[in-house]
Amino acid sequence: MLTHGHFDHAGSAASLADLWGVKVYAHRLEHPYLKGESAYPRLDYTAPGFFSALSRLFPSTTVNLGHRLAELKMDEPPGGIDGWQCIFTPGHTPGHTAFFHRNSGTIVAGDAVTTMNLDSVFDTLLQRQELCRPPIPATTDWEKARSSVQLLASLRPVVIGAGHGNPMSNVADDLKRLAENFPIPPQGRYVKEPARADERGVTYLPPPPFDPAPKRAAVLAGAALIAGIGTLLLRRQRTNLESQKRETT
Repeated sequence: MLTHGHFDHAGSAASLADLWGVKVYAHRLEHPYLKGESAYPRLDYTAPGFFSALSRLFPSTTVNLGHRLAELKMDEPPGGIDGWQCIFTPGHTPGHTAFFHRNSGTIVAGDAVTTMNLDSVFDTLLQRQELCRPPIPATTDWEKARSSVQLLASLRPVVIGAGHGNPMSNVADDLKRLAENFPIPPQGRYVKEPARADERGVTYLPPPPFDPAPKRAAVLAGAALIAGIGTLLLRRQRTNLESQKRETT
């Protein structure tokens, strides 16, 4: 069962399905991306935070599961496993789903929340535990993401396992605070206007914001080129002066 289809959550699904002889279940709104029919909306590396800058290196495509893919039914126990239920939590992706075990109060949250602060390079490297919003560059509908966190908070879970960070316990109050003060980023491609999608995949993307990185890279490249040319000219000048001195001597 997949919470969603991003490459870091579905990368081994085909191999495991073949090894075990099973289907891979995901919400129907995730199917276009897992069948190669559509790519996810482009990651927003212009949004603030360490993870956003790092996302320039990440793809928007994911694995193609083909015949292995099956629909995850929201009104049935995931995979027929009694005691668990599917919780529809869109926002990070169109068909994002969490899994809740009511008796133990356990939520498998995918990327609906994280248990580490991906905006901070130090917190990410140290994996300091903190209940936080979903990863910024890949979240394409922030209002739905907020509503999904509010829904998870209403379940009053005891334990959360998320896609980024280590599992956390005694999280009910922390999750309630996150839901009540959900931090939508101050800027980003999908902040003011979400991406839209249906069973076919992405149907609309808001225009990309200005990205200063290429301009900065061009300026740095130009400065490096000028510095290189200047160094070469100085070396030639010194060589000529040394030659003239030897000739004079």
